[in-house]
This record gives sequence, C-alpha cells and structure tokens, in this order.
Amino acid sequence: MVAEEYLSRSRLFRHLKSGPHGQLVELYAVRLVKDGLAHHGTWRCLNLAGGLLSWIARSRSKLADLDEGMVERYLRHRARRQSIQPGDRAALKRWLSVLREDGAIAPLVLPPLTPHEQIFKEFDAYLRSERGLAPRSIVRHLPVIRRFLHEVCSGDAGELCKISQEDVIRYIERHAQDWSPRTGKAMCWSLRAFLRHLHHRGLNARPLADCVPSMRGWKLATLPTYLSAAQVRKALDGCDRETVMGRRDYAILLLLAKLGLRADEVATLTLDDIDWRASEILVRAKGRQRARMPIPPDVGAAIVAYLRNGRPKSSCRRLFVRTLAPHVGFASGCAITMIAKVALDRVGIEGCAHRGAHIFRHSLATELLRSGATLSEIGQLLRHESHDTTRIYAKVDIDALRTLSLPWPGGVQ
Repeated sequence: MVAEEYLSRSRLFRHLKSGPHGQLVELYAVRLVKDGLAHHGTWRCLNLAGGLLSWIARSRSKLADLDEGMVERYLRHRARRQSIQPGDRAALKRWLSVLREDGAIAPLVLPPLTPHEQIFKEFDAYLRSERGLAPRSIVRHLPVIRRFLHEVCSGDAGELCKISQEDVIRYIERHAQDWSPRTGKAMCWSLRAFLRHLHHRGLNARPLADCVPSMRGWKLATLPTYLSAAQVRKALDGCDRETVMGRRDYAILLLLAKLGLRADEVATLTLDDIDWRASEILVRAKGRQRARMPIPPDVGAAIVAYLRNGRPKSSCRRLFVRTLAPHVGFASGCAITMIAKVALDRVGIEGCAHRGAHIFRHSLATELLRSGATLSEIGQLLRHESHDTTRIYAKVDIDALRTLSLPWPGGVQ
C-alpha cells in the first residue's frame, strides 16, 4: 500500500490533521506521497512528527524554535522508551525540510567552515577549474589531503607555508606501504596536485610537488580478472525477474556485460539518454566524453521490461532509481558495484580477485578477443583513450601467446 492509499484511511493522520498544526501535517503528507513511501514508512514518519509536536508542547517550547539540535534532543528522549530506527533521522529531516519550505521555522544556518574545510573548498575549486576533474574524482583525493594535513599541518591556512620537503617525504615513507602499490601511487598523485595548488596560490613558496617520489609500478604486470561466458550467463540468470528489484538488476547487469559500461556510467544514465528510434544510448564516459552506443535487442528488452513493470513512479529522470522511497537515482557508481557483487554472491561465483561491476567489462573484452575481435575494435567499444589501456587484454589470449614462445633450452617442457 502506497502513502496515498494509507493516508485516505489513517486514523493517525486524521488526528494530527485536526490538531493545531494540521496544515503543516498535510504538507508533510503531500511530501510523503511525492517521495513514494509505502504504508509502514508513512506511518513511521507521521508517528515521529506527531511525537515531536507533543514533546515540543510538553516542554513548553515553540515550533518556530525547532532545528537540528532540538531534533537530536527529542531523539535522545524518545530512545529512553523505544529503539531508534535507522530511518528516523531521515524522516525528521524531511519534516524539517517541509517546515522550512513553508516558512514555519528558520532557514538552516550552516556552521562556519573550519580552517581545513576552507582549504578543502579551495582545493576542490582548483581541481575543477584548473585540472578539469569531475566531482566524483575529486572526492577520492580529499581523504588523502585530510590525513596529510592532520599529521603535518594541524593549524590554519597560515601554517601551510611551514610545510617542508622533509615533512612530505616522511609522510610518504610512513604510508607508502599502507595499501596496494596502485593506491600508493594515487596517494602520491593527490599530494602532488595539492602541493602544486599551494605553490600556485602562494601559500607555500617551495615547489614541494617536485619532491614527491614516484612509486614503482609496472604496466601490464598483472592479468585482468574476468569471468567465463558461462559464469556471466549464470550471474544474469540469477536475477529473479518476477520481482521489481530483479528486473532492475537484470537490466543493469546486461549493460555491464553487453556494452561494457562502467559503474558510474550506468548510475548516471537518464531517460533522455535513450533514443528508441535509433536504438542508441548516450553514455557519459570518463574525461567528460560522450559516446553513442547501439542498444542490443536483449538489453533494450530488459530496459523496457524494467520501465513498464519495475521502475517506481518518480519525477527523477535517472534511468535506474532506488526501489525504496524516496525513489531517486543512485548517489554514485558504488551502488552499481554492490548490485554486481550481490549477483556474483547469489550464484556462488568465487575465486575472483575483484568482485564488482568492472569484472563484467573485463569479461566482455576477453570474450571479444577470443571471438576474433581486434584490440582496436575492443578499445573503441570500451571507449579507451589510449591503446595502452587495451593492450592488457592481449595477455589473456593464452593460445595465441603460445605460438610466440621460444623453445625451452633444456628440451621439451
């Protein structure tokens, strides 16, 4: 039962609507219907809002004084009698949003930025304007800088000028082996970008980016992890297409397996990106590229099945939305990665070094190579900027590589 049907016969809703804040409760109900909440979620939201209004009245406070701090005090009071559910804070945050839109309470006042937050904000702007990075790429670099400043420069922006070459080198020596070599290289990249930013802004007179060492790593040193065609088919067949979630996940996995899309590319697809007449889909690829790709018949049929019998009613233009309310698009490609991981776990596919969305992309490239496709054709399909990126798949064709091997000097192997 959706929110609209529940509200039509809810005694709780009628009771709250007849109270002193009935108009605000009605606006809240409209928001719950818009967000597509189900029966239990609607009841829980109304119960929380009603409890909060009663608590405000008993404590002789005013509704106009309501803010996030007062909500936290109410939740602590409520926790003495019953457990706080994971969605309770989100429900009350939605309630505050409705009150602010109506002007019943004061607008949200953001706390002043801390010195480090101000530095992050300026570095974020630098990466966007000077380096042209996408927001999801910038987010990956901020944890490195946050940790670096915490250890090396705990003061305000005025302390940045004191960072020395020795500070940078000691930091890298401490953390170079904390993660994999690839993550270590990413750490050094983040530090170089940040130290260039400091020098560019005049916050540090030394060109410290030059003292960040290059971590050793060899291209093409590893084999890409991939699934066999039978394993890919098994993962696809594991989706229960009798359910809403199963139809959505099946369409997502087909886009990964048949078109080789990245997780972020699937997450950002919109309804407007599909040209049904031309059977094409617009993909927003890495590096702000845009590519039009043909839609295979089975992929198109899966998307249609999801749109007709799976996608919840939503004003969101994203192609794939959450099955639970609010029905909005995924925040990032991490959700797509989790869907792929769950699909592999569901059918018992194990022994893969990497378990996520990208393994389907590797599997597509490997299968195309074994079917006779050239590396150039594979690179074009996967939208690689460099041929070097595609070359790694040459190593998975073991039979072709055997013809290039030299005889074993000690005789027959």
